Amino acid sequence: MALGYQDTPIIPDQQWHVHDGERPQPRIVVPGNASQLPPVAPPSDALVLFDGKNLDAWESVKGGGPAAWKVAGDGTCEVVKGTGNIRTKKHFGDIQLHVEWSAPTVIEGDGQGRGNSGVFLMGLYEVQVLDCYQNPTYPDGTTAAVYGQFPPLVNACCKPGEWHLYDILWQGPKFHAGSCVAPARITVLHNGVVVHHARELQGPTQHKRTACYEPHAPVGPVMLQDHNNPVRFRNIWLREI
Repeated sequence: MALGYQDTPIIPDQQWHVHDGERPQPRIVVPGNASQLPPVAPPSDALVLFDGKNLDAWESVKGGGPAAWKVAGDGTCEVVKGTGNIRTKKHFGDIQLHVEWSAPTVIEGDGQGRGNSGVFLMGLYEVQVLDCYQNPTYPDGTTAAVYGQFPPLVNACCKPGEWHLYDILWQGPKFHAGSCVAPARITVLHNGVVVHHARELQGPTQHKRTACYEPHAPVGPVMLQDHNNPVRFRNIWLREI
């Protein structure tokens, strides 16, 4: 079965098509025991976006009403399929973001159909959430990829049902006179392993299309994606830089 596409555009400054299934898979690195630890306590100056109690800091992207995802008694929230993405009510620029997520223990589907969600910076730039433990897919859409642009340096996935930790340093793009004068830049640690280091993005992430910059606001929401998979989240916090 083909893992990706060969009829999509070539990614600028690369030799690969967008979502190219022939692109080399990231090598596997077995992470430490981060996924088996209790939630990482936020630092004293962090803004807590989800602590397991409610989704008051979030709203539905569909119409801006209350976030319709399920808050469980175990301190997690779960994507409710079909309710749509949720985003923070407050908007941010440059941030340090911590997100913990877990794919379903019961494995259903494969490739992009297994534990799929996403963490979006400024509502536009996606770090992929996907269960890629023994589950290959197109590399620029694998776990912790900058979707459609850059695969992670390595695959640091833990087993389905265990908790993944994303620690993201985000610097938004800068615009002047209608042009991008400084691209967005991202560093990502996945389960304590560096998978992107000061990576310059090519623009907002896209599906099956190349990215490009158009001027947008200097702040935006953190957004979590409903991709029709019951992914769970816990312990989400950030620090503004």
